Amino acid sequence: MVRGARQSQQPRSRLAPRLSGTVEKPPRKRKSRTEFTLKETMSSGGAEDDIPQGERKTVTDFCYLLDKSKQLFNGLRDLPQYGQKQWQSYFGRTFDVYTKLWKFQQQHRQVLDNRYGLKRWQIGEIASKIGQLYYHYYLRTSETSYLNEAFSFYSAIRQRSYYSQVNKEDRPELVVKKLRYYARFIVVCLLLNKMDVVKDLVKELSDEIEDYTHRFNTEDQVEWNLVLQEVAAFIEADPVMVLNDDNTIVITSNRLAETGAPLLEQGMIVGQLSLADALIIGNCNNQVKFSELTVDMFRMLQALEREPMNLASQMNKPGIQEPADKPTRRENPHKYLLYKPTFSQLYTFLAASFKELPANSVLLIYLSATGVFPTGRSDGEGSVHAVLGCCFRIKP
Repeated sequence: MVRGARQSQQPRSRLAPRLSGTVEKPPRKRKSRTEFTLKETMSSGGAEDDIPQGERKTVTDFCYLLDKSKQLFNGLRDLPQYGQKQWQSYFGRTFDVYTKLWKFQQQHRQVLDNRYGLKRWQIGEIASKIGQLYYHYYLRTSETSYLNEAFSFYSAIRQRSYYSQVNKEDRPELVVKKLRYYARFIVVCLLLNKMDVVKDLVKELSDEIEDYTHRFNTEDQVEWNLVLQEVAAFIEADPVMVLNDDNTIVITSNRLAETGAPLLEQGMIVGQLSLADALIIGNCNNQVKFSELTVDMFRMLQALEREPMNLASQMNKPGIQEPADKPTRRENPHKYLLYKPTFSQLYTFLAASFKELPANSVLLIYLSATGVFPTGRSDGEGSVHAVLGCCFRIKP
C-alpha cells in the first residue's frame, strides 16, 4: 500500500504495520554476530580449540545465512512499488535464503543452542520475517493463498510461544518486535475474516502493551494505544453477522467462492474482456481505518478476490513453499492500494498499470473521497463519495 506525502487529518500510529509492498526502514547496521559468537562461547567456558570444527562451521554457516537474509529482506524496501516484473527475481532470491535458513536452524538446533546461544525469540523473528514475505507477496500478486501461508507462520509463533521469554529480558526493543508481530498478525487475520482470532489477539496485544509501558515507561505508549483504538473501531465498523438455525454466528466473506460465480448474461462471450488490474484509492478525511486500510478499501479489495486455498499440507506446521514453484496463472486481478496519495503518485501508478495492461483487459479505478461543496451547503459537506471508473485495452 502506498501513502501520500501530505498530512492526514486523522492521527495515524507510526507503529502500526504498513499495508504495502515495501518493508520498514531497518535499524542501523551492526556488525555480523559471526565476529563475536566463538569469543562468547570461549568466555562462557572452554577454549576455542575445544570446539569441534564441524560445530564451528555450523555456527559460521548459520551466521552467514542470517546476515544474508536480513540484507535481502531490508532491500525489499528499495524495490519499486509499481510494475509487475522488476521485483520477482529479488523476491525469489529472498525466499530461497529464508528457506535455507529455516531448514538449517531446524536441522542444527542443538548445536546452535549450545554454541551460538540461539534463543526462541530469534526463531520467532525468522518465522515472523517469513510471514511478512508471504504477506508482501500477496500484496504484489493479489493471490489470497499467500495469506494462508502468512497466517500459518504467524499462528505457529503464537502456538509455540516463541516470544514468551521476551518480557523477561530488560530490552524494550525486543518487546516492540513482539508488539509489531501482533499488529501484523491482526492485519492478516482481518483479511482472512478470522474475527475470533482477531479478538483474542487484540486482547493479548492490549495486555502486552500495558505490561510494556508499565515496565519501561516509554514515550510511545500513546501511539500503541492508538493502534488498539484503530483496530477496535475497525472491527466495530464492519459488524455484518449472519446467524444459523441454531443461532450460531456465521462469518461472511465478500470474496467470490468457487460455487458463487454469477452466470453470464445472454449474448456475453467468455474471455471477451477480463479484469486485470485495479486501483483502490482511499482519500477520506475522517474514516475508520486500521493502519492504512479504510473499511471501504477493505471491502472493495475482498470483492475483487476469490476465496483463498490452503497451499501448505499442514496449516500449523510451517514449511516454506516458494512462490516461484507455484502456478504463475493469476486468479485475481492485481491491485494497488493507495491511501491518500498525492496526484503525482496517483498518476504514476495509473500510468504503470495501464502500460502493463494485457490485451482485452480492464483496469478498474475505485476512488473514495470526502465531498467538497460550494459555500453555504454545509448540510452535505464532509460526506463520503465513491467513484468507479474503468480503462480498457482492446486487442487490435
